[in-house]
Amino acid sequence: MIRVKRVYDKPEAGDGARFLVDRLWPRGIKRNALHLTDWLKEAAPSDSLRKWFGHDPERWEEFRRRYFAELDRKPDALRPLLDAAIRGHVTLLFGAKDVRHNNAVALREYLEVKGNG
Repeated sequence: MIRVKRVYDKPEAGDGARFLVDRLWPRGIKRNALHLTDWLKEAAPSDSLRKWFGHDPERWEEFRRRYFAELDRKPDALRPLLDAAIRGHVTLLFGAKDVRHNNAVALREYLEVKGNG
């Protein structure tokens, strides 16, 4: 099971392995407050894609397509997530305000599709 949470939400016992999947560190958060398993910068969208998207819901579908293509080119970046998912629950953490249109939501979809494919 893969969960998605904002970094500003409190850690919970059921979170399992917790991975920050943003390229930039979230503002106002101390590292130890996140109870991270790992910070996977390489699993985040490229800077150019992140800036182009800008959390614009009208660009969501194209963002997902481009981001999935980036992920296809760097499967090693996902290895820690995949290994943790085999062992139990995984939570993807993100800092964006938009809880529906962000890279963690897209990454969860990518992992679910690739896991079933």
